[in-house]
This record gives sequence, C-alpha cells and structure tokens, in this order.
Amino acid sequence: MFTIDPDAATPPFEQLRLQVLEGIADGSLPAGTRLPTVRALAETLGLATNTVARSYRELEAAGAIETRGRNGTLIALSTDAAAHAAQEAAAVYAARVRALGVDPDDAIDYVRTALDR
Repeated sequence: MFTIDPDAATPPFEQLRLQVLEGIADGSLPAGTRLPTVRALAETLGLATNTVARSYRELEAAGAIETRGRNGTLIALSTDAAAHAAQEAAAVYAARVRALGVDPDDAIDYVRTALDR
C-alpha cells in the first residue's frame, strides 16, 4: 500500500503522510478505509513505530484520518459535520443491507424513494 524511499531527501514520516493524502485525493483511499495499525505498518515499511505514529498524528490533526481506539484508524469520512453524519448513516445502512442480504441496487433504490418523499 505504501512505500518508503530511504534515499529520498523527504523524511519517511512525510513520505507516508503525503502518500496517504495522495491516496485520499486520487480515490485509492476512499472515506472509511481502514489503515494498518502503527505497529503493523512500521514493521511492513521497516520504520520505527514513532515515525508512523507521527505521520498518523499529523494526518489526524489535519482531519484526513480518524483514530477510533480499538476500532482502528480510518480515512476520515468528511470534515463537514452534515456530510460526516450522512456518511456515517450510510455506512450503518450499508452494513444492515449486507446483513439482510438485500441486493445493493435495490438498497439504493430504497434510499432514492425515501429521499423523494
């Protein structure tokens, strides 16, 4: 998912931070994507845990990611409060639809019908 160039002039924490932001911008890391734990990513990239933690802290301060304790670190849904709440509601709905075995196209039609009321 991420790579670090040890010979680059850019520090590793900044390389990682920029790669996450680029992934958000180009859509390869959509909202709600779970990121690896600090420890797992540090091990994968051959970095110190503090290096990955610094990247995550800076991304969280910028609103790009959300840390949810035991639930992990996710790409932020949105910095807009209304959009954030709507995205969370959509995620709950999607999980319920999957659990019920409802066809995704039908589920979207149900939402459109509800919105047209």
